[in-house]
Amino acid sequence: MSPWSCYLSMGLLCIVLLSLSIPFAIGDLQVAFYNSSCPQAESVVLSVVSKHFATDPSVTAAFLRMYFHDCFVRGCDASILIAPTKKKMTERSAGPNLTVRGFEIINEAKANLEAQCPSTVSCADIIALATRDAVALAGGPNYDIPTGRRDGLVSNPKDVRLPGPSLTVSQAFQFFSAKGFTLEEMVILLGGHTVGVAHCVFFRDRLGNFQGTGAPDPSMDPSLRAKLTRICGPRPKPLKKDPTAFLDQNTSFEVDNQYYSQLLVNKGLMQIDQELASDNSTASVVSGLASGEAGFLQKFADALVKLGNVEVLMGTAGNIRKKCTAFT
Repeated sequence: MSPWSCYLSMGLLCIVLLSLSIPFAIGDLQVAFYNSSCPQAESVVLSVVSKHFATDPSVTAAFLRMYFHDCFVRGCDASILIAPTKKKMTERSAGPNLTVRGFEIINEAKANLEAQCPSTVSCADIIALATRDAVALAGGPNYDIPTGRRDGLVSNPKDVRLPGPSLTVSQAFQFFSAKGFTLEEMVILLGGHTVGVAHCVFFRDRLGNFQGTGAPDPSMDPSLRAKLTRICGPRPKPLKKDPTAFLDQNTSFEVDNQYYSQLLVNKGLMQIDQELASDNSTASVVSGLASGEAGFLQKFADALVKLGNVEVLMGTAGNIRKKCTAFT
């Protein structure tokens, strides 16, 4: 499965990290790409996301996960949105994507945009914009995100290979480095666990049979383990009925740096989370992010912008779908 719970993946070329406030372009992507062709594009997406956030603040976690899962598989091309049929499975059919949600919000934004600017705004850009807006609504940075992506023409469940929650730091980094990310950027992107939940299946072994030892993971805080044991119950359940626990035990719906602070006191939910604080290659990064919220928010925004430029389709590549759920 994957990190935003459970998670992410990427791949990429050279990308420059840029200022949050100064308009810029990356290749053919640029901030305010739709200013001429559909001036209301970004405000339409914001309006739809704000409406849903007002009644369900967990949409921030949903979009962070969707964004990550889309960009880590064939790049940021909205291939995760294609609905499967009886005859054709898609990325949504793959195990790591079975609990990805928020599709109906993307569809709503797309329908509104098609009514105003037909065949103009890509579904890939809607995911990127919706994620940016949801992060800001949850108290995170309000950053500029370049747009101009095109939608992909392939969605194959066999392409879905994402870093799982039980990987070591070095194993997880193989996924991120293959997509052009540094070790520090991996730690920053995993900071997306500042919001959202994980099903018990992704951390149950840590509660009583860690790595087949018959004992709990000694790196987990005992009080957290007791709490999670009560939530999860004695036996595994089917995914749809499997209980969930917050990834951030403190400020569960806010985009802040508390995720890192909890790792320092052994309250990371999943194995990969906690190992970030104990592995010699990442421990100092975790400590630094835990001590400075402003620094984390800036770096998180930069990393999300870079994530949004993983293997994007531009120019005449791909197409602009009329409906996000089908190749149209």
